Amino acid sequence: MTADLTHTALIVEDEPLARRRLRDLIKLVPWLQCLGEIADGQRAIAAIDEMHPDLVFLDVELPRVSGIEVLGRIHHAPAVIFTTAYDQFAVTAFELGALDYLLKPFGRERFTKSLARVHGRLAGADTTVSRARELLVEGPIPRLFVRDGDAILPLRVSAIEWLEADDDSVVVHAATRRYRIGLPLSELEQRLDERVFVRVHRSHTVNLEHVVSWKPYDGSRFQITLRSGHTLMASRQRSRMLRQLTR
Repeated sequence: MTADLTHTALIVEDEPLARRRLRDLIKLVPWLQCLGEIADGQRAIAAIDEMHPDLVFLDVELPRVSGIEVLGRIHHAPAVIFTTAYDQFAVTAFELGALDYLLKPFGRERFTKSLARVHGRLAGADTTVSRARELLVEGPIPRLFVRDGDAILPLRVSAIEWLEADDDSVVVHAATRRYRIGLPLSELEQRLDERVFVRVHRSHTVNLEHVVSWKPYDGSRFQITLRSGHTLMASRQRSRMLRQLTR
């Protein structure tokens, strides 16, 4: 295989068994060369900037510096596959910032699928780092990254009409599309501008920029109409809050 068909990878993982598993699986990939293994976040920052790997297998939970913080502090911009033992965090990290993730313990089939997703996108790896850096920024986030089939798409927060809680996930409504994000509504709200996104029901948060009107429905609740024509019913408690906004 010629050099221009070979990509390099660095393993950043504090669990010995996971490091060995990744090392053994990488050996089976003809186009991927492992540059080494790092067991903590602080050393990973220096190693990534010195070695310039094309791809980093990055544990989310690392000693001293977390995986997300590592991406916020490096200068080199590799493609990244997160590894984690926590499914909820894995889904959240993937849809808000990561290129892909491996949930430990993972097998060869899942590893192969993950590499297949990443292989054709190594040239645009800097988006992975920029997404992760957005997670570290104080204040409201400007966009979400949502799953559309096998693709990850940037979605401007301003385009979101309303958010719908569904157990421990959120359904994002934007125009005629619906996207699911794997984290609770209360957690997502913490990263949105509270002056714009207002909870109107236990399960619904609306973007006030998309609200056309709200009007009394039964004397104690408001019916909210969005630009799309969709209507939502505010709870009694939240309707009282809406009344305060009009005073």
